[in-house]
Amino acid sequence: MRFTLVDRIVLLKPGAAITSIKTLSMAEEYLADHFPRFPVMPGVLMLEAMTQASAWLIRVSDDFAHSLITLKQARNLRFRNFVAPGQVLTVSANILEQSSSEAHLEVKGKLADSVAVTGRIVLQKSNLVDCRPDLSGSDEYLKRHLRELLSLIYQPSEDGLNQQNGSAAVAGGQA
Repeated sequence: MRFTLVDRIVLLKPGAAITSIKTLSMAEEYLADHFPRFPVMPGVLMLEAMTQASAWLIRVSDDFAHSLITLKQARNLRFRNFVAPGQVLTVSANILEQSSSEAHLEVKGKLADSVAVTGRIVLQKSNLVDCRPDLSGSDEYLKRHLRELLSLIYQPSEDGLNQQNGSAAVAGGQA
């Protein structure tokens, strides 16, 4: 089972920050077991939502230089509120520092007027070809596929500005 926990990207500042949303629906399979009479989004999936949003920020910031971006470390996670069906989890991530192989980010998940989760994560950036030179074609396929996915979840306004706060927003490394 694959969990896609970014429904839409609402703000994207390459090299700096991202804001995305995940609307929790009762149709999410895992809610039947977590918990039967009190369905809430598991904490590990809140972390996954923050990881996925952060990965989009890193991909765009690095112009899709890496086919794989994975969670290397999660620190100081604080879960403060439950996310229930019908609620919208707004995930924001800010780059604290980054190198050619990893990125350190501050992440937060908010509900309408309260914080659900905060923390810091480290993402590892890599390509399949780093371990197996014969997989360069797979790297290119993944990068192309990820660019297509980005176009589904992020549509910047026609004037290139984010409508929420007037800051420049760029998709797929295009200016």
